[in-house]
Amino acid sequence: MATAAQKENQAKLEEYIDKIHYSDRYSDDIFEYRHVILPKPLFKMIPKQYFNDETGTLRLLAEQEWRGIGITQSLGWEHYEVHAPEPHVLLFRRRKDYVAPTHSGLKAMRRK
Repeated sequence: MATAAQKENQAKLEEYIDKIHYSDRYSDDIFEYRHVILPKPLFKMIPKQYFNDETGTLRLLAEQEWRGIGITQSLGWEHYEVHAPEPHVLLFRRRKDYVAPTHSGLKAMRRK
């Protein structure tokens, strides 16, 4: 059973996640981009193993990791850069020609 402190932390986490800001998309010839701004209290809750030991800055996160801290986006996005002056701003990109796998395509892949 969750303690009162755990419930309070969970409530704060959900409040912070609701305040994540997603920029409009912008693009070049190859990629579309967006930046995601985390509320600073949420940024401070990110697990220490997500930071570079040498520089202390956030490292590039795998999809499972950035989704695990509450970022929600459609498929295909890649965390590609860390903006050190504003570490709570995460930069994402995805190929302009990205096509999400279809449900039937996923079934076919599982059968192989």
